Amino acid sequence: MSPHQPTSRPAAGAPGVPWNRQRLRSNNEWLLLELLRTGGGSTRAQLARDTGLSKPTVSAALAELERAGLVREAGRLAPERGRTAVLYEVDPTAGHVLGVDIGRARLRVAVADLAGTVVARRDVANRGRSANAVADAVVAAAHEAIAEADLAAGDIVHAVIGTPGVWDEQRRGVRYANSLPGWDRPGLFDRIGEGLGTAVSVANDANLAALGEYTLGAGRGSRMFAYLLVGTGLGLGVVKDGELLLGAHGGLGEIGLVPLSGRPGEPPATIEQDAAADAVVRAARDFGLDGESAARQLTAKQVFERARAGEPAAVRAVEREAERLAYAVAVLSAVLDPDLVVLGGGIGSSADLLLEPLEQALHGLAPMRPTLAPSLLGEEAVLLGAVATALETARPAVFERRTAGLR
Repeated sequence: MSPHQPTSRPAAGAPGVPWNRQRLRSNNEWLLLELLRTGGGSTRAQLARDTGLSKPTVSAALAELERAGLVREAGRLAPERGRTAVLYEVDPTAGHVLGVDIGRARLRVAVADLAGTVVARRDVANRGRSANAVADAVVAAAHEAIAEADLAAGDIVHAVIGTPGVWDEQRRGVRYANSLPGWDRPGLFDRIGEGLGTAVSVANDANLAALGEYTLGAGRGSRMFAYLLVGTGLGLGVVKDGELLLGAHGGLGEIGLVPLSGRPGEPPATIEQDAAADAVVRAARDFGLDGESAARQLTAKQVFERARAGEPAAVRAVEREAERLAYAVAVLSAVLDPDLVVLGGGIGSSADLLLEPLEQALHGLAPMRPTLAPSLLGEEAVLLGAVATALETARPAVFERRTAGLR
């Protein structure tokens, strides 16, 4: 389920769900809770009008939700006529979630309440020299953020981890995480889950970024939207009519694995090897940026900064990167026909330099040319997508947990 949609739960009378008065009351409470979450504060009378429920039914359901700590009074509304009405709102502190973005260069962690408001976060360099060290660094950063939010580990209802690669449930590990050596070893995410002490889901970083951008950023309202994540690796997330497309084995979007033609007898390079951050640095070196010794310390970010300053070698390296990305966009356009492609990730944040030459190169490559746009969420897209996805699991779980003791 995509995070922009209201969270649903089985209705009374659905197959496998017996109808009874208790279930009906529970569904009424859930209906009101979701209406308050998506529509903001409201009065009993307004909720009755919006749902078609009777005022006594609404009053009883709100009382139960208030007892469960799921809603609270938000103030009072004084109309020109009649009695003052109480405004109700969802209590966002009823539960918390954890979002994690694992990249080769950075580890980002955020704690958010049930309204999706980030209440604490950590953003640290990824200095782990082994997969276990990276996993342990994630756990340490998460515990720091949880403590900063004045919470305990048990207060986290659900955690979602964004990572390069494709999650393999059977192996309990990721595949194709080429930018993180050793990251495909089974058991690493179980190690993280045990360290966090909470339920953990794992998702591809580009898919999470696409959901975040569709919900909160440049992808809003798009019918067929593709998010091209360009950084230390190359990934793609696709959202169609609000739903994330995953493919038969979860690998839809691994555009970085598409091979390029190579020399006879040699394995072909991939689009990722040709267009990710290391390729930008290699191109800058080829064009002589700073000479041999200085180039050893060169990063893709520095290449783009120096291109903005007008250094010819850096400008040529950026133009070459735009040509490589144009090929990737041409491939995804021919296969998926999106109406919008958003450029994101570390390199994608330099869309001010990339979009114009990318569009020019695409014009010469493909007859199908989608609209290109920069990410509005920048390097926060994966993290915010992880938080939004975690909330989809946490909200019904908190409701069931808190209302169960009242039945």
